[in-house]
Amino acid sequence: MNLKRLLYVFAIGLTPILGYAQENKSLPENWFNLDYEKDGVLGISTERTYESLLKGKKSTPIIVAVLDGGVDVNHEDLKNIVWINPKDSISNGVDNDKNGFINDKYGWNFIGNATGENVHFDNLELTRLIRKHAPKYDGVTASTVMTDQEKRAYNAYLKMVDAYNEKLDEAKYGALNYVALKENIDNLVKSINKDKSAITTADLDSLNPPGNRQKIAIRIAKEEIEKAGGFEKFYDDLTEGANYFGNQVAYHLNKEYDSRSIVGDNYDDAREYHYGNSDVTGPDALHGTHVAGIIAADRKNNIGIKGVANDVKILSVRLVPDGDERDKDVANGIRYAVDNGAKVINMSFGKGYAYNKNTVDEAVKYAMSKDVLLVHAAGNDSEDNDISPNYPNKFYTDSLGAITGVADAWITVGATGPRKDDELLASFSNYGKASVDVFAPGLYINSTAPHSEYKEEQGTSMAAPVVAGLAGMLRSYYPQLSALETKEIIMNSVTKLDDSVRIKLEDGSYKTVKLADISISGGIVNAYMAVQKANEYLIKKKK
Repeated sequence: MNLKRLLYVFAIGLTPILGYAQENKSLPENWFNLDYEKDGVLGISTERTYESLLKGKKSTPIIVAVLDGGVDVNHEDLKNIVWINPKDSISNGVDNDKNGFINDKYGWNFIGNATGENVHFDNLELTRLIRKHAPKYDGVTASTVMTDQEKRAYNAYLKMVDAYNEKLDEAKYGALNYVALKENIDNLVKSINKDKSAITTADLDSLNPPGNRQKIAIRIAKEEIEKAGGFEKFYDDLTEGANYFGNQVAYHLNKEYDSRSIVGDNYDDAREYHYGNSDVTGPDALHGTHVAGIIAADRKNNIGIKGVANDVKILSVRLVPDGDERDKDVANGIRYAVDNGAKVINMSFGKGYAYNKNTVDEAVKYAMSKDVLLVHAAGNDSEDNDISPNYPNKFYTDSLGAITGVADAWITVGATGPRKDDELLASFSNYGKASVDVFAPGLYINSTAPHSEYKEEQGTSMAAPVVAGLAGMLRSYYPQLSALETKEIIMNSVTKLDDSVRIKLEDGSYKTVKLADISISGGIVNAYMAVQKANEYLIKKKK
């Protein structure tokens, strides 16, 4: 799942232990669609493409599915481009098109139940796996007799326990310190007695706090206001940090918490398909709404932002909670999108452990058989996916984890920034010479947010829909292209840079590399060059 990097973590005495702050460097609006030569930012040249190569050219509407945490289908910038099921668009409680999904007007929600109740929070897959295997392994001693296969499984379990304990300690520490800092900031806000949007450094300077913690809080706030773009933005980031660590402790890493009973399915039956409800928005649609806007926010309504594709319909499939998605739901989400005509599927989610990879692999094979292109976010852990897999992925495996094949029409996307500087490669972005295909803009991305609002987010979750939008553009203007041909064109038309970037290695050290060293294509997707390649490709195909 995509999690925005937080600004900082503070110890109990509010001493900073980790600094991570990024500053929006006065970027032009809609930068991810702009052109480097013309606009000075490393966008994908969307606007240049529409203004020249695609001007006057006809397109055919196609469906792009957004498998995510929910989409606000009534957003002012999305309502005209959302997919509507013409056969089952009336909320009458009847399965009018007899597809097993009652009133699936805008898509389907696999993490809800028939009465309309929805899953909001869930565990990490790591937590679920430990909960599942603990009864089997917690009683193992040095004298326990095991086969070689059982020993491997037991050792893998012990590694998971170590990873879990490390995450839990970090989450508890983070929750404690974010809450402490936020309490002090809240007290300062009460003292100033002004709206958060109007608070300035001068207001903070006017305070004479009695305690050392409040003084440190003022210093922190003053340092971060300018970086964050104002006190209100700083406060929102602080609140997000407190909620993030709090949710980790209460839900993600809580072995006693299990929300699956809400869905009411037979969870062990991976082939069960018809469960859930038609609420494609859910309790928190920020992430999915943001993704949908990047792909195809209305380019013709003169409001909000402009998505990459201008002739696609967004099909929403809700399957990502606040926590890790479940493999059964991912597999069913892919199948549902394929069965309802999606030609491109965006998957801006991922996790470090798989529960039932075979079920997902079978769904991916189904998508491949139906000429569907899958686009997936590489992940936000600054890790090498070749060493630490991010699931789901394009590699089919057997029960022992050995690779048995590859999904050819699959693109994994890492994130880049707007300029040739130390943010050229987003510091959070995963990478991989064999597992990450391309890079795309993923920093400072302004897009749609619930209730017809707009928000800046960052992550490979934002980079993937840039590529999904490009794929949608190509398949709508060049419907003759197959999913695999579309991928090949995108891969062979990237902008390749000689600039060096810095990656974090498994041992915590850093290394300077080129994009070609950490991805298959070695570059950033480029719409202008992709359309040129598409024209060349079709000319060769006719000969």
